[in-house]
Amino acid sequence: MKVVGLNLDIIWKNKADNFKHIENELQNIEADLFILPEMFSTGFCMDAAEVSDRNEESLEFLKKLSKAKNAAFCGSAPVEQNGKFYNRMYFVQPNENLSFYNKRHLFSFSGEDKVYTPGNERVIVEYKGIRFLLQICYDLRFPVFARNNDDYDAILYVANWPEKRVGAWEHLLKARAIENLSFVFGLNRIGTDGNNLFYQESSHCFFADGAEISRKEGNLVFAGLDMNELKDFRNHFQFLNDRDDFSIQL
Repeated sequence: MKVVGLNLDIIWKNKADNFKHIENELQNIEADLFILPEMFSTGFCMDAAEVSDRNEESLEFLKKLSKAKNAAFCGSAPVEQNGKFYNRMYFVQPNENLSFYNKRHLFSFSGEDKVYTPGNERVIVEYKGIRFLLQICYDLRFPVFARNNDDYDAILYVANWPEKRVGAWEHLLKARAIENLSFVFGLNRIGTDGNNLFYQESSHCFFADGAEISRKEGNLVFAGLDMNELKDFRNHFQFLNDRDDFSIQL
């Protein structure tokens, strides 16, 4: 499977310009799956009442791109539903199948937990024979929630993870791949946001042994996910068989 992530310099609180920017960047690119950053339409913003989608603007944009590209699209956006705000990650397939995951671990350091409502469900999506676990940014610091129960093949992390802590981001992405015997694609934003936080280019895709399998051209990150290679690796190194049994109470 060909996967492409977009290192997006998100324009602060400007959905229309971000949508145009994304379309321009991906205009001549083909893939099976496209990944956009966390809150790709607004930036990681705590002004939820101002920026959150009330008419599914970001979702409709993803649906339009998915249809035009005949490919799946994923990324997160701030959403208002029934008077509550969510940091919601969409996974839109070209056959119009839709899945979404509401961010479970809200970033209390920035006050996200005071504004947005946490999700209460772990979400796995199957697309073209690969099972994807959907995760958002701060979720990366909580390995129990992402533990592979032999129920997924790849983790997708979309993020706004600033340069100040980028070392943790890169180390933890690799760790999640190794400990879960899975592909891990971490897609971060770039540029400077409305809070004057800087984000360096730091998107990666790792194989189950921790090896980097992505390559970068401009603002695009390319990776090929080979399920035969993953199955062979898992069959040879059957580490998941020795995992601890546990349950998660949400």
